[in-house]
Amino acid sequence: MTSVSDDSRGGARRATFRDPPRFAWPVRVYWEDTDGGGVVYHSQYLAFMERARSEWLRALGADQSAIRDGERVQFAVVEMNVRWRRAARYDDALTVTVELAGTGGATLGFRQAVLRGEEVLVEADVRVAAVDADGLRPRRLPRAIVELL
Repeated sequence: MTSVSDDSRGGARRATFRDPPRFAWPVRVYWEDTDGGGVVYHSQYLAFMERARSEWLRALGADQSAIRDGERVQFAVVEMNVRWRRAARYDDALTVTVELAGTGGATLGFRQAVLRGEEVLVEADVRVAAVDADGLRPRRLPRAIVELL
């Protein structure tokens, strides 16, 4: 779900880049996400964040398979700064958030967090690049994606 601000007339307005919506995706911790003590592996948080970014795109009406097949573009993480604050455990109900932090000619920047209730467990700044699906070389973001944002 995303949040959209209301305009002064009481109707919804589309969020702009200056007022980006915050997308939230629920995640349950399963045994395969944890070590022998039931604590989530550090790398599993990255998978949770990847899923949330994919679902964020889907919620915007963009399907990554269709983008790859139609535009011949896919996305690759090129930079990530992660801050682990607290551990999640087996069976925790988590929320993974996604906020668009910026765009470049070929990149998208995100701020993400993994929360247990209101408690922030992990925060990350993530930059992904659009790459040509055939040669995996950087290329500009497709116009259709830019227009969605």
